[in-house]
This record gives sequence, C-alpha cells and structure tokens, in this order.
Amino acid sequence: MKKVVHVAVGVIENGRGEVYVTKRLDHQHQGGKWEFPGGKVEDGESLLHALDRELSEEIGINVVAAEPLVLVEHDYGDKAVKLDVWLVRGFVGQPKGLEGQEGRWVHARDLDSLTFPDANGPIIKAVQALY
Repeated sequence: MKKVVHVAVGVIENGRGEVYVTKRLDHQHQGGKWEFPGGKVEDGESLLHALDRELSEEIGINVVAAEPLVLVEHDYGDKAVKLDVWLVRGFVGQPKGLEGQEGRWVHARDLDSLTFPDANGPIIKAVQALY
C-alpha cells in the first residue's frame, strides 16, 4: 500500500482578490510548478499548528486567522497526497520565499495562467468560487 503524505496548505489572501503562490524548486517532486505554500503534517501535530509552522518556515508569516477551504486527495502514481487546504485571511509578516523559491501575489481569476500540480485543480476552483 502506498503511503499518503498529509499536507497542510495555506491559500493566503490579501483582501484584494489576490492569493500568494510559490514556485516549486526544479529538484522537488512536481518541480517547476506553482503551488499554494504548506508542508507535511508531523505525527501528533494539529493541522493549524502544522500550517502555521510550515508557512513560517517557507514564507515567513504567522497565521492569525484561517478557516478550512477544501480537502483534496490525489494519487500521482509515484506518490499520494492528502491536502488539507486552509483559507488564510489573517497573518503577520510579508510573505516571501525563504527556501530559494520564487513567490508572488496572483489574482484568483489569473490562477489558470500558471502551471500547478494536478492535485491543485480543486483548490484553484475553490479559490475562484470565492471571487
């Protein structure tokens, strides 16, 4: 049986219809594609703690207000993921890539112009439904 990687994902919204996305490094799984920042949930860790920890490590923000947006399960063949996606409307700090990754604000309607991993399709639909 394939191991499922449980990931806490943040859709960070700035109040102007824009969300923050980062570009995966080329050597990573699904490298070179854009994504919503986040990372693996550690054993025994709550989803909100994992979300806050990962966003702090990856893009330098701390979560103040977040709510569940969508749950996505996807099998890539070589890896399966369970994405617990949270809409982050309150945060402290200015997001920027801290692990060598490019990051930028993109209007929700323009997300289709970027290349995302397949698992992100339902996330993009959920974000665009908000605007």
